[in-house]
Amino acid sequence: MTRKRLPNALLPLLFGISLSAHAATHAGFPLQESADTGGDGTVKQSDTNAYSLPQSNLSMTKRLDFSVGNSFFRNPWVEAPASTTARDGLGPLFNTNSCQGCHIKDGRGQPPSPDETAVSLFLRLAVPADPETDAEVLRTHGFKPAPVYGTQLQTAALPAAKPEADLVLTWKTQTKTLADGTHVELREPIYTIENPNYGPLPEDLLISPRVAPPMIGMGLLETIPISEIEALADPRDTNGDGISGKLNQVWDLATGQTVPGRFGWKAAEPDVHQQSMGAFSGDMGLTSSLKPATDCTPEQKCDRFTDGGQPEVSDKIANFVTFYAKSLAVPARRNMDDPSVQKGAQLFNETGCAACHTPMHTTGTDLERPDLSEQTIWPYTDMLLHDMGPALADGRDEFLANGNEWRTQPLWGIGLAQTVNPQAGFLHDGRARTLEEAILWHGGEAAPAVARFSELSAENRRALLDFLNSL
Repeated sequence: MTRKRLPNALLPLLFGISLSAHAATHAGFPLQESADTGGDGTVKQSDTNAYSLPQSNLSMTKRLDFSVGNSFFRNPWVEAPASTTARDGLGPLFNTNSCQGCHIKDGRGQPPSPDETAVSLFLRLAVPADPETDAEVLRTHGFKPAPVYGTQLQTAALPAAKPEADLVLTWKTQTKTLADGTHVELREPIYTIENPNYGPLPEDLLISPRVAPPMIGMGLLETIPISEIEALADPRDTNGDGISGKLNQVWDLATGQTVPGRFGWKAAEPDVHQQSMGAFSGDMGLTSSLKPATDCTPEQKCDRFTDGGQPEVSDKIANFVTFYAKSLAVPARRNMDDPSVQKGAQLFNETGCAACHTPMHTTGTDLERPDLSEQTIWPYTDMLLHDMGPALADGRDEFLANGNEWRTQPLWGIGLAQTVNPQAGFLHDGRARTLEEAILWHGGEAAPAVARFSELSAENRRALLDFLNSL
């Protein structure tokens, strides 16, 4: 299933740099030789705060902006009216009262434990759409929201309101047997919506579980030229390698145009600002200039509650939060001289993982953000949509992404995910407790690569996992 191996002479043309200065190649893909995964702004910290640091190449003035944005990202928002006028207007329906409530220490969220309320995992909601009669909502929304319940299930509410419903998560397990006889237990989530408070749920309701992703390096990803991402796309698999990565095409609220999508589990957001304002609206019930409405529907009568101003998230605060989200640094690689890590890097390329988890990119030029510009970065993603097979499918379209397709998630910093949040899970719904489980859940276009991983010796599987843990 691997993409055709590129001649080494062509790699500098694809990645826009001289490889001799930055990387060797193996199996047609570059091997990272510098520990500076996030370019000049990489940070060396690898403890529980590894995801929460500003880029090391930020100026002192910009570090102050980062700190202001951090305060609005970290601190809870409250019900209006309140003495804290800069942070009031929460809800009345919401999933959490702070950005940090989902993105735990700026890292991954987690599925709830038994008898625990889901906070950093929620369900996107939709119903089947008619391409003709629902054309406008599909063009601007990407899907048809559920009647009464909107675009996502909100399981929390102000004291005088009722949450939409309770989300109950249970698990069933299965065992995957590898070529050498090793057994790996996989767990599959089962979602149940109970106690709906605004009438019966639609019989044809479509749900998509989403756990909060890590925040690091988002500004760098936004600065990658779209032409570089387009060069990796092959939606019709014209080269016959079994991989048909494609760009999502989504609605840009600021320009009123359809543009390529970069962010979110299905690449349904064009940039960090729109994704951030969408989270304020959907996750916390807060309005902004870009998203002047929340997910409350007319049937829920949210207008009877006092708002926190129009908009509740002022443009100034919105810009600080966006700057913060675009400036979280990527931690440096670790243990790169370890022979097992080096072997694992080669196996990552040989098994075909690098065909979608593209190791290296070069950012473009942003005159307002020289710290993000012209950086050699190692995010291990092509930022494209890929069919991941029926086991991970949510059956719910979002713009051009069908129910089997997900954006290739960046792998940088993944080895520190459970250092930052020990309960963090992997994949879009956090079902995988380990990186090995995450690999074994891959299907669709990734199935041949998973088969190769499953056929490796225990020593070589350990080496590949050691490589991932070094990122």
